[in-house]
Amino acid sequence: MSGKEKKAPLLEVRNLHTSFKTDKGEVRAVNGVSFVLEEGKTLGIVGESGSGKSVTAYSIMQILEQNGRIVDGEILFQGEDITHYSAKQMNVFRGQKCAMIFQDPMTSLNPVYTVGNQIVEAIRIHSDKSAAEANEAAIEMLKLVGINDAERRIKQYPHELSGGMRQRVMIAMALASEPWILIADEPTTALDVTIQAQILELMQDLQKKLNMAIIIVTHDLGVIAQMADEIVVMYGGRICERGTADDIFYRPCHEYTKGLLRSIPRADNMKEKLVPIGGNPINLLNLPHGCAFCSRCDEAMKICLEEVPEELRISDTHLASCWMNVKNGTYTEVPGDE
Repeated sequence: MSGKEKKAPLLEVRNLHTSFKTDKGEVRAVNGVSFVLEEGKTLGIVGESGSGKSVTAYSIMQILEQNGRIVDGEILFQGEDITHYSAKQMNVFRGQKCAMIFQDPMTSLNPVYTVGNQIVEAIRIHSDKSAAEANEAAIEMLKLVGINDAERRIKQYPHELSGGMRQRVMIAMALASEPWILIADEPTTALDVTIQAQILELMQDLQKKLNMAIIIVTHDLGVIAQMADEIVVMYGGRICERGTADDIFYRPCHEYTKGLLRSIPRADNMKEKLVPIGGNPINLLNLPHGCAFCSRCDEAMKICLEEVPEELRISDTHLASCWMNVKNGTYTEVPGDE
């Protein structure tokens, strides 16, 4: 023992529960989510619509709808719980410590202002730069994200730019105050495959330059195959599996993850028939007593209906919450057991 205190992770989410009050009842969108994000690393959060992945990201930023609230859990930034921050403290956190790229750049950018005005506003809110200095910084940010002729582009309106350029503008706005963490919510939605690859490559290049940590939220496992240091798979507001990209792609241990992999095309076998996941997404107003995925699972057993599976350690880097691992004995321990 050296006697030195262990450094707190950059971001740690512990047992997060987020709900929304509706006329039909309480929608429990996030149910006990926990994960750690280290400096300079990339965490991928994957799941279909309604899995709770975006709500998890919005909970970190505390930008939930008015009927939404964090019911329980902690969100620790360098060991400090930001769920107790004041509005002023959260404004500082959102700009200087953590920034977000939203799903649709066309609707996220204001159509009546030039992209330059919008980037300059983001810079001036979180710095003491003058208007002229902020304008110069905005031009530099556009150059940084790979937009040519930035001096001209900064005077254009969102509708005058292509989808890929608008997404680059969104990245420039998010990086304007040099945040420690970048949350990208479906950053490649509605972009063609070539532009998707460019955006992901850009994010990786900027990460290296700025030593930035990234949380990338997506429904597409293929988007983060080469990018994420760790992948978290969510379903029904819960984490069902987590591990490295190799763990998730080559050694999946949850039936939902296996279903996701069967439903995406493989470059090494384009003739293979895709198999969609059967059934309907879970109703978050009426969560089952057991595994959230059991009603759509071909391998479901009686215990799956009755009890939520514990998270089991498959290897040093790989954990999964599936009763099939108990049945098959494909785990080493339950994390936290003595």
